[in-house]
Amino acid sequence: MLAGIWQELLGIERVGRDDHFFELGGHSLLVVTLVERLRQCGMALTMRSVFQSPVLWQLASTVVFGEDVETFSVPANRITRDTVHITPDLLPLVALSQSEIDRVLAAVPGGAANVQDIYPLSPLQEGILFHHLLADQADAYQLRTLLAFDARSELDAFAVAFAQVIARHDILRSAVHWEGLGRPVQAVWRNAKLPLVEMAAQAGSDAVERLRAVSHPLHFKLDVRQAPMIHGHVAQQGERGEWLLMLSYHHMVSDHITLALIVEEVQAILAGRVAELPTPIPYRNFIAQVNAIPPAEHEQYFRRVLGGLESPTAPFGILDTLGDGSDVTETSLALDAELDAAIRACARDFKVTPAALFHLAYAKVLASFSGNDDVVFGTVLSGRLQGGAEAGRILGMFVNTLPLRVSLGQSLQSAVEQVQAALHELIEHEQASLAMAQRCSDIAAPLPLFTTILNYRHNDVAEISPELAAGLVANWHGMRMLGGEERTNYPISLSVEDNADSFALTEQCTARIEPGCIARAMLTTLQNMVDALRHEPAMPLTGIRSMPQAEYVMVTRT
Repeated sequence: MLAGIWQELLGIERVGRDDHFFELGGHSLLVVTLVERLRQCGMALTMRSVFQSPVLWQLASTVVFGEDVETFSVPANRITRDTVHITPDLLPLVALSQSEIDRVLAAVPGGAANVQDIYPLSPLQEGILFHHLLADQADAYQLRTLLAFDARSELDAFAVAFAQVIARHDILRSAVHWEGLGRPVQAVWRNAKLPLVEMAAQAGSDAVERLRAVSHPLHFKLDVRQAPMIHGHVAQQGERGEWLLMLSYHHMVSDHITLALIVEEVQAILAGRVAELPTPIPYRNFIAQVNAIPPAEHEQYFRRVLGGLESPTAPFGILDTLGDGSDVTETSLALDAELDAAIRACARDFKVTPAALFHLAYAKVLASFSGNDDVVFGTVLSGRLQGGAEAGRILGMFVNTLPLRVSLGQSLQSAVEQVQAALHELIEHEQASLAMAQRCSDIAAPLPLFTTILNYRHNDVAEISPELAAGLVANWHGMRMLGGEERTNYPISLSVEDNADSFALTEQCTARIEPGCIARAMLTTLQNMVDALRHEPAMPLTGIRSMPQAEYVMVTRT
């Protein structure tokens, strides 16, 4: 049965007992699906087992069957629709005093009657809230997506369907509260309407530009104390033109996979397939799972990994990680087919994932621009591997950004193996607090632990859910997406878009840095890395050149 699931997930006809999950194209998001498929068949497999025993026959020996399967028990929500007074004993996931509860209820329209649940924030939600509160102007984590509709009726139908999705999922009806509380919490409203503001027509004006201006985070700031943390601005492009909807939403309640799941559900509702939608799984299940892990486990790991680290890796000497993303430039570069194939071949030959090669290349690039040979940067983790049963189907904010440390004082092959092992080990702590991780290093506050991040994204969503992929690829009748916007508080970020059959790089850098220099250096480093892995894998990692030849010649001649 395990071999059959591999064949289905990996899209291959035959799997042998000695085959390696990651060599065949497996990755972290597919691990989530693998574990869930086994769970549906009455079997259990830990995420750790897949990474520690990726060979089929070894992994099969770790599968637990039937009554021996251990499941995490989520404390039941004790608030009912008949509850008129919420007391501390009704909140099993968070310890609040009665006065704190009353403070939260006073901020919710309708009070206790409109509160479905109250529970803590996830580690990354807490980090996002920190930056939200620091933002004097634009909020780096307020995002936007622009949609176009052929007719107003189609926009209205979309809005109705979206409202139904909001009603189905607790995280989309959540508001954050922190004032007067010992720790921030999120309150789930029973009823939260999607606000839509229609802009009056203006002859001769460009509706797209007007929508971008009115919804820009510098001028329009979502109040995270109000649910939903989603807002729509509507305008018509000309008297008989298409209708436009600019959706503003907060990263506090959504990540990459959540957006895709929302699209899937909206499409199902518009197609009249509401009855086929799965029963919603509350975000509280994930919060309960995360809170059940003793913090000491994470702390012990990060003290071992980050001990002795006294200074951050700061390319170009930029240390500011409190920005709002408003001054960034964006550069996108696609890898050519030859380099794409070489990277995937090297990954198979050295029994690592392509992600490991990109992370190592990024470490080498950062070393070149910072002068450090002991490099630390943030890597974005899906957050769903430790999310419990059916984590791949829960809407909410799961991703987390945690430090990856890479030493350049080793051979290329050793570095590849070290990065692969470090990524697998880090996944076990993917919901640890970044603030806690920083305290485990020897970097003195207020210096940041790192100033750059790498986001390796698997965009081959068909491997996550065939239905989801069909929904994302299909053209919605009368509707299309005109563009979106993502930002962070970091001065340098690089996204690797793994599209299954191609790679692309998306660089976002502060305007103080030459646009595209990080992405170009990545291309050079990747090319030189795969060449060296083919012919001289034992060479020192420091011998891999990261600058394009023209820039290298210019620097060495001065």
